[in-house]
Amino acid sequence: MLNQLPYGNKSLLEFTEVDSWIFDLDNTLYPRHVDLFKQMEVKMSAYVSRLLDITEDEATVLRKSYYKDHGTTLRGLMIEHDIKPDEFLEYVHDIDHSHVTADVELAQAISALPGKRYIYTNGTREHAVKVAERLGITDYFEDIFDIVWADLEPKPNRAPYERLLKQTGLNPDRAAMFEDLARNLAVPFDMGMKTVLIVPSKTREVFHDSWEAQGQESPHVDYVTDSLGSFLNDVLDAIGRKPQT
Repeated sequence: MLNQLPYGNKSLLEFTEVDSWIFDLDNTLYPRHVDLFKQMEVKMSAYVSRLLDITEDEATVLRKSYYKDHGTTLRGLMIEHDIKPDEFLEYVHDIDHSHVTADVELAQAISALPGKRYIYTNGTREHAVKVAERLGITDYFEDIFDIVWADLEPKPNRAPYERLLKQTGLNPDRAAMFEDLARNLAVPFDMGMKTVLIVPSKTREVFHDSWEAQGQESPHVDYVTDSLGSFLNDVLDAIGRKPQT
């Protein structure tokens, strides 16, 4: 059962016809209190500080504004400062992935989902592969779509979602999207997908800007959960599927 939070007003039976399952990566497939994204934030601030010859405090304020306004810090730097993305992406994602540990419950649930499963991230494919390997879920995904595949255009923009539909051939009316940012669910909802917002557990201390926590009550958010593994198990129970053990 859900830890502390209601799923929403829609029945889990809505997932009966879903045959395409799309998962964001950071703070979605692993919980927010795992500090991977925090490591990347530190490196992004350091990069911006060196690039623009400003203090790291000033760089942090600037990269947060780029993240909020442009979808990613990288997109903001490309638009405002015309940087080349390769060096930034390699530097920012060179982090310690050992904080991510195997999640047996999640792996069993994902393996039991009917149809195809995808990872779609604003990060890099290499980063996604490392995280998936640590979680023990690599074998259960059809493909990984990253920021390079999206021609560096990030969620929440519509174009990369349309490209995802075209490349996979999936039917959005039979798809579900899982995300930790409500704004990234607006386009999938508009396309017809079921949308699931992953929020931090109330029992953990987390660090994020206030705008990131907004949107739980938005009409484009169908379900809210603070435990992806538990949610997927409840979905599987509702649609008559049993996780592999």
